[in-house]
Amino acid sequence: MDRKKLLLEAINAALKGGEEILSVYDSEFAVEHKDDKSPLTEADKRAHIAITKHLTATGLPILSEEGKAMEYSERKNWKQFWMVDPLDGTKEFVKRNGEFTVNIALIEDGHSTMGVIYVPVTKELYFADDKAHKVENFNSAANSLEELIDRSTQLPVAQNRTNYIVVGSRSHMSEETEAFINEQKEKHQKVDILSKGSSLKLCMVAEGKADAYPRFAPTMEWDTAAGQAIVNGSGAQVINWETQEPMLYNKENLLNSWFLVKR
Repeated sequence: MDRKKLLLEAINAALKGGEEILSVYDSEFAVEHKDDKSPLTEADKRAHIAITKHLTATGLPILSEEGKAMEYSERKNWKQFWMVDPLDGTKEFVKRNGEFTVNIALIEDGHSTMGVIYVPVTKELYFADDKAHKVENFNSAANSLEELIDRSTQLPVAQNRTNYIVVGSRSHMSEETEAFINEQKEKHQKVDILSKGSSLKLCMVAEGKADAYPRFAPTMEWDTAAGQAIVNGSGAQVINWETQEPMLYNKENLLNSWFLVKR
């Protein structure tokens, strides 16, 4: 399957996942807790099933947050596979603030090379292979990638502002993050904070609505893989704070290092 078809499949899989999420979001749903105490809803499970069913047609392996825990020995030799977070921002989902996403990334030799992020509530679609794009009001399956690109906006979008914007999390703010923000205040005339949930934080830098997103707290690979491809496609970077190199994927331990998204 060529890259255009792979990207189209990922986009339509994200839409299917989003539809399942909204069917639960609009109901009275129950919340469970995983082993790490993070919340899990029926929406996570249903989105996982819908997305994996759709992506299976590509013939590539799938590593999903809500899928079975795979041993490193089973996946270490994968050259190309899908990394999926069926519902990123479950805490935001539970709070009903709309700031949750479906994340799908293509990982090739440890690098995130293609990404799709779909926001079910607002119908916003972000996607990237070589270039990053955003589509408004994406609510029905796409038959053609060219058609989607025609109605999209290429990222970043030109901004008419002089302030430096740091994007942060509604749910997490570490001391190190506060220190980073204070450092930027010494460098720039005016620094503002933009709060967003889930992978939308990476999208804000890709879109040009923010200049940096420091994450000096735990995340997992599926939290960032799709966003990194979109950030890269917009000309910005996701840097491993320890190595100062681009973030890599399919490590034995799927926990990310601290990182900085910057333009």
